[in-house]
Amino acid sequence: MATSATLAMAAKARELKEEGKDIIGLSLGEPDFTIPEFIKESAIQAIKDDFHSYTPVDGYGDLKQAIITKFKRDNNLTYTPSQIVVSTGAKQSLANLAMVLLNEGDEVLLPAPYWVSYADISKLAGGVPKEIKTSIDNDFKITPESLEEAITPNTKLIIYSSPCNPSGSVYSKKELRAIADVLVKHPNIIVISDEIYEHINFTGNHASIAEFDDMYDQTVVVNGVSKAFSMTGWRVGYIGGPEWIARACNKMQGQITSGTNCIAQRATITALENPPSKIKYMVDAFKERRGMILKLLSDIPGFKTNEPEGAFYVFPDISYYFGKTLRGKHINTASDFSLYLLEEANVATVTGEAFGDPNCIRISYAASEENIKEAMRRIKKALTA
Repeated sequence: MATSATLAMAAKARELKEEGKDIIGLSLGEPDFTIPEFIKESAIQAIKDDFHSYTPVDGYGDLKQAIITKFKRDNNLTYTPSQIVVSTGAKQSLANLAMVLLNEGDEVLLPAPYWVSYADISKLAGGVPKEIKTSIDNDFKITPESLEEAITPNTKLIIYSSPCNPSGSVYSKKELRAIADVLVKHPNIIVISDEIYEHINFTGNHASIAEFDDMYDQTVVVNGVSKAFSMTGWRVGYIGGPEWIARACNKMQGQITSGTNCIAQRATITALENPPSKIKYMVDAFKERRGMILKLLSDIPGFKTNEPEGAFYVFPDISYYFGKTLRGKHINTASDFSLYLLEEANVATVTGEAFGDPNCIRISYAASEENIKEAMRRIKKALTA
């Protein structure tokens, strides 16, 4: 199993910082905002109220109700408590699903680019990742035709994110309907819809494939509080899906971690009970940063970009530099390029190879405007000097 490329780059950046180098980290998808005060206060109150005991494996009952209300309010999805499982982050939700749904040799379709852990989580469960290629020219989105072509009798899962990590692409309801028209013909394929970036959506319209009546029983929605509420270290994710899948995830989790942290669960109730308008200031800031980083990248030779519609990443094609020598260093791959930026510009990014696209790198703009501007200045200097 490969090491997570995002975590590996973050670790490398930390090592260089400890050596005294001034590294700007644009590798991790971690908002730089502090947690909203109303969420902090609820966590403090939970400690005062003496929440300290083991929690139910699949989450507190009142947290499940908050999740059910959120699904109905934000996504027009109706679930019952037996269809919800709370986990230690959306990553564990995804791992649970892979472990309970995949048998040895089952194929997992991954529209590329995809989040780094999808492939190795699938492999760990005995699955065989199968990429569906896209390109920057069509905003990194699959088509119904490319999906149909990728399906075989061994296909068991398709995992995708919208808004997408790493590309920031957002599937419209019309696009999802076209994809659903293919998948309903293959009722044995389960769709895992990763919607962790749901609220960081600049189109104003988030759509879930589970909204379609004919896809509801074929879809598991994965979400959590890390990105929208800046609660990355609190480790709370959850799923909504068919009851038989939720029961299996509950059983799996009961043998691995059991229930999620009690204080984090109480804080999550407060987060989800409040309307998305309470975090709009963060989304507005990310949109401003998107415009700024795209403008700055347009001034750097060799970066081909599109305009991401969500999340907080840009995923530029940097293949212009392949075969070139910069400051005595040969650039043949996106990994070479990302390492060059770390060593010569002191800026941490992530190679697109880890996301299934070897022509790109991922740059996170979940950082301060000051750091983004300085990072782009350094990159430009390192590539044009």
